[in-house]
Amino acid sequence: MGRRFLPLVLIALLAVMHAQLWQGRGSLSSVKQLQAKLDAQKAKNVQAQLVNDQLAAEVRDLQEGLEMVEEKARGELGMVKPNEIYVQITK
Repeated sequence: MGRRFLPLVLIALLAVMHAQLWQGRGSLSSVKQLQAKLDAQKAKNVQAQLVNDQLAAEVRDLQEGLEMVEEKARGELGMVKPNEIYVQITK
């Protein structure tokens, strides 16, 4: 009698596994949605990495020398050194 139920149990397990493939957690549609989210996040990460690289380069420039700071101070703020005469030539 036990041998009669074994094929039914196996068919039931197959049906459950097949249903999960199409509708359950880890289904094909779920995997497709997660892949789309992953691709979007990877694109955002690339953009963020570019911004981080640019900021890191700017920080490196600021740490290595004061030339950039001096240039910004003179150009944007019109600052001059002590005992220095500021001359602006306009065309």
